[in-house]
Amino acid sequence: MGEAIGQMLASAVGIAISPLPLIAVVLMLATPRGRVNGLAFTASWMVSLAVVVTAVVLLGSGADASGDDGPATWTLWLKLVLGVLFLLLGAKQWKGRPREGREAAEPGWMRAIDRFTPGKAAGLAAALAVANPKNLVLAVGGAVSIAGSGASTGGKTVAAVLMVVIGSLCALAPLTVYLLGGARSAEILTGWKTWMGRHNAAIMTTLLFVLGAKYVGDAISGLAA
Repeated sequence: MGEAIGQMLASAVGIAISPLPLIAVVLMLATPRGRVNGLAFTASWMVSLAVVVTAVVLLGSGADASGDDGPATWTLWLKLVLGVLFLLLGAKQWKGRPREGREAAEPGWMRAIDRFTPGKAAGLAAALAVANPKNLVLAVGGAVSIAGSGASTGGKTVAAVLMVVIGSLCALAPLTVYLLGGARSAEILTGWKTWMGRHNAAIMTTLLFVLGAKYVGDAISGLAA
């Protein structure tokens, strides 16, 4: 189980520090329907992420992703491809960063978020969780690592659940602060939103390059052996 958790941890953290879902939840919580929309968004995010992770772990385990001598060859090739994708996404993230003195353009859904219904909030969460290329690659990569580990079925299940929970902290954390933080919650959440929005490019570029190097390195080492 420890191997499965260790293999997926970097991918789960990568999903968790995604700025867009955190900003979306913070903006929703400031609207008249903030509580119900925030709950709908968070629940949909967790379910969407769980569906992807569960499907990949089940498919990988059914396709003998792990063997007596370690991960199957096809999982190593897949990790190599995912590693290259991480590197390409990192380069794209850095190239598209706002230039000094400028702010990133605000997506249209941010301007309309005060008119969101719970259904729209849930739909946005599903889109950000699995339709976003970066999050989808991270989810698949982490789930493949779980499937390719030598953990038992129970160990893989625990690792998959932990991956979903950790990967959902970007939505769970602001919702928890809002529900339990009292009068200071608005100030705390605004600070988080501002910081994540300001440093998004640097954070995600660094993360994607580190994950890309790790995945490519692991794949090359496994294939060479």
